Amino acid sequence: MKILFLTDNFYPETNAPAKRTLEHCREWYNIGHKVTIITGAPNFPKGKVYRGYKNKIYQTENVEGIIVKRVWTFIAENKGFFLRIVDYFTYMISSFICGIFTKKNDVIIATSPQFFTLISGYLISLLRKTPLVLEIRDLWPESIVAVGVIKEDSIIIKFLKKIAKFLYKKSDLIICVTNSFKNELIELGIEESKIKVVENGFDLNKTLIPSRNINEVQTIYNLKKNNFIISFIGTVGMAHGLNIILDSSTILKDVIFLVIGEGAQKKSLIEKAKIKKIKNVKFIDNMSWQEIVNINQVIDLHLVHLKKNKEFEKVIPSKIFESMALKKPVLMGVEGEARKILNKAKCSLNIIPEDSNSLVSAVNKIKNNKLKMIEMGNNGYEFLINHFSRKKLSIKMINYVEKIL
Repeated sequence: MKILFLTDNFYPETNAPAKRTLEHCREWYNIGHKVTIITGAPNFPKGKVYRGYKNKIYQTENVEGIIVKRVWTFIAENKGFFLRIVDYFTYMISSFICGIFTKKNDVIIATSPQFFTLISGYLISLLRKTPLVLEIRDLWPESIVAVGVIKEDSIIIKFLKKIAKFLYKKSDLIICVTNSFKNELIELGIEESKIKVVENGFDLNKTLIPSRNINEVQTIYNLKKNNFIISFIGTVGMAHGLNIILDSSTILKDVIFLVIGEGAQKKSLIEKAKIKKIKNVKFIDNMSWQEIVNINQVIDLHLVHLKKNKEFEKVIPSKIFESMALKKPVLMGVEGEARKILNKAKCSLNIIPEDSNSLVSAVNKIKNNKLKMIEMGNNGYEFLINHFSRKKLSIKMINYVEKIL
């Protein structure tokens, strides 16, 4: 099968959509499918093109057998609303032009969260008379409302919702990453039989072996042997509500918080920490998976957190699967479907989103119980292996795709 995949994030970017797409497409290539990706020059999250790449009108490369076509886009840092919309819009135009001049494929897959990519996929499928699969990793524009960018009753949101519904109805297959998203689409009147669920997971072929010893890690990041360490790893964005870390740190003065990653809210958090003279929160730049494995040796708990909003009860942050793979208990500041998974796995401590007292209480209950934390970490790893292998999930998705051809 020849697959054309549209995504505005792809390797060597390391955010959740880029990792999911690479790992799925790699597996499809390994079982004999031909995969072509249309994406932009890698620049997420800082809005700076990665070394070795240029933001050219068109360039191609081969990534592990996958043909990658990179098109020009207006590049913007992952913060603010207007400039990112321009970024998304230019990708829609460039990917559409590239798509109609690409040899015809058997199927087109376009991935969200923002649906400018989905519009491009729809137009290419219409002109090339090719089946269209929409992969819904986030509901858009609902997620814009959830972070407070635009009010729900605005004309813009109402218009965007109509476009989204049109795209859902015109697609041949919809792949959702959560059951909550599927239920939402059914309520919109989308045909249930064409909506399938393929959750996020973890590539078990990834290395989990450190390349540095604990002493080296402690020296590099200026950490002490007796520090109790909580990490937040990933995008430091508007949706993540990370003021809870600053608020908790002023009470848990014997705990070190590591905020590892980039995003729209990082600068403001650093400034607030300076104003409040907070010394036990360290901000660390984005790091490779290998370096995450290295620093994980000194981390006690992983924090997964989103703002308290009903829309976020429908999402399953992919970082929970990374925490399971790294055998660390999760401080779970996300309610809904994701929390149910971790409760079933018996590997988390539930906290109320945006409630620092809840976080403090959970940490105080567990921080002196090393054996319990080891048990929870092992529970998560076993559950991951049995239920959320990326390889198994990629095969599940391609089987759904094959059935529509």
